[in-house]
Amino acid sequence: MLWSQLKVTCNVKNLEEVCSIMSMLENSIQVEDYSDLETGLKTVYGDLIDESILKADKSIASCSIYVPEERNINEYISFINTKLNDSNIEGKIEILGCDEEEWSTAWKKYYKPTRVGKNIVVVPSWEKYEPKESDIIIDMDPGMAFGTGTHETTRLCAQVLEKNVKQGDYMLDVGSGSGILAIIAKKLGADYVSGCDIDEVAVRTEKENAIRNNCDIEFYKSDLLKSVKIKDGRLYDIVTANIVADIIIRMSNDIGNFIRKDGLLIVSGIIVERESEVDEALINNGFTKVDSERENGWCACLFKKN
Repeated sequence: MLWSQLKVTCNVKNLEEVCSIMSMLENSIQVEDYSDLETGLKTVYGDLIDESILKADKSIASCSIYVPEERNINEYISFINTKLNDSNIEGKIEILGCDEEEWSTAWKKYYKPTRVGKNIVVVPSWEKYEPKESDIIIDMDPGMAFGTGTHETTRLCAQVLEKNVKQGDYMLDVGSGSGILAIIAKKLGADYVSGCDIDEVAVRTEKENAIRNNCDIEFYKSDLLKSVKIKDGRLYDIVTANIVADIIIRMSNDIGNFIRKDGLLIVSGIIVERESEVDEALINNGFTKVDSERENGWCACLFKKN
């Protein structure tokens, strides 16, 4: 089996959070951190220290995971990019053992039509698919943005959306990535849909995907909730945030300001071990937990604003 090393280099102060993001994808991580290595030290427990380590920049560190060849490495990269942007962390992503030009296109062979709900089918723009009568087709080209429907967090959000979006709803997607959740909401009957992302590349991809799906959706750049738009003074009926536990907890004080009474909040990007922390933060800020879906160690949770 062939493996590719996926490495993120960051400021040492952000290493713990980067490791947390990487461990969401693979249990085994490799960390390089020489910040505690004393200047002038030549040996550790009698073993000589490599000169390159002694001269290494102590202000930076890295975390790596190893991705098997049958996995979609682009989905991993997009996920990491999204989580780094959400956390305002600057990180350099490298793929070691795989040529950049190769992975930038080779991942497409792993991306096939995927049913993400009872009737929702995500179809790559380059694939042919014969829809069933009840199918709602989402035509996607994610580019370098996160959200193809193959990751558990996206599927879980799509399933909760399918059960809860009503005709005429106003919907907001925070950290919208490829725009997939906003497009799903629009095709399920939401009247006004908007999505925001901190990454300009993601916003451009979202707009292209909305046009591809004949959906009128307002996508724009925003650092989480800082520039969220309210149309006609009407609060949102449903808000999605497929981000990461720490960011959801950080937003818990403010996100209710954009949701009407009895409106719904769907949060995901949460590993099950941190579900209770997210629950506590949102319940303490005026929400009631209604439901949750879990798959392969990930969860998506549905809350109602009190």
